[in-house]
Amino acid sequence: MGELKGADIISVRDLKKKNILQILELADALEPYARGEKQTDTLNGKVLANLFFEASTRTRLSFGTAFLRLGGAVETTVGVAFSSLAKGETLEDTIRVIDDYADIIVLRHPELGSAARAANVANKPVINGGDGPGEHPSQSLLDLYTIKKERGKIEETTVAFVGDLKHGRTVHSLTELLTNFEGITLVLASPPELQLPKDLLHRLEKTGLPVIVTDNLEEATKLADVMYVTRIQEERFEDPTEAAKYIGEFVVDMDLLEHAKPDITILHPLPRHGDLSENVDNHPGAAYFRQAYNGIPVRMALFVLLFGLESNFL
Repeated sequence: MGELKGADIISVRDLKKKNILQILELADALEPYARGEKQTDTLNGKVLANLFFEASTRTRLSFGTAFLRLGGAVETTVGVAFSSLAKGETLEDTIRVIDDYADIIVLRHPELGSAARAANVANKPVINGGDGPGEHPSQSLLDLYTIKKERGKIEETTVAFVGDLKHGRTVHSLTELLTNFEGITLVLASPPELQLPKDLLHRLEKTGLPVIVTDNLEEATKLADVMYVTRIQEERFEDPTEAAKYIGEFVVDMDLLEHAKPDITILHPLPRHGDLSENVDNHPGAAYFRQAYNGIPVRMALFVLLFGLESNFL
């Protein structure tokens, strides 16, 4: 059995490079099942508790679809208002109960560290579906998978992250995941107040990875092989009027892409809001809708590995 069987996926730092490569390889093998071209009952009798206490469309539905495509069943909770958390129940008590209802738990929660808290009391595997401004490991894995599919490789690539890097958990996870690969250069382009958290920046720099910090979007665009665009995370600001100051400041549109390399790949975790123009949608490098689909085979791969069933497909 693989070493991920029964594991929690809370942070990308939980994953070794060999784990990452196995997830990507397995996602490739699962593509026909992800598209419904083949069927499997590998997870027949298994139940996923899909616990989403924060707004989500793509992550919630792709985790659910991935489990269903593998033959399992899905129970979903959406929003605090429709859970016992609204009655004052602690997250830990909720997880202790759900742990007896399901075979695996996916948790999205607005508080930093919530996924780790859940894993501490659960006996079943817990996957972090996003913990406030912390991490989003499965998103970064599908991002990496998308880079590989779109460009044919991950190594020797300059990745420019654009937008709200301070609050963007997808950025936090993907920058760290990229440190596992050779020849990566990171370009961090944002307003100075929304730069990557200093502790994370220091960790990245300690790896020896070249890191370029800039507030010049045009400069970042010229350097990028891959441009990873993010929205202003309004819900993470204590004062919403403060967030409004930045919306529309860093916008990727076709005029900006006049400065880009011809083969640039454009990614976005979605939703977009004043940061990525719809006029980019027809650009040959616009991969963000394909990126969203890639959540299905990648999350299928995670489920298969956590149940130790990868030999069914590899």
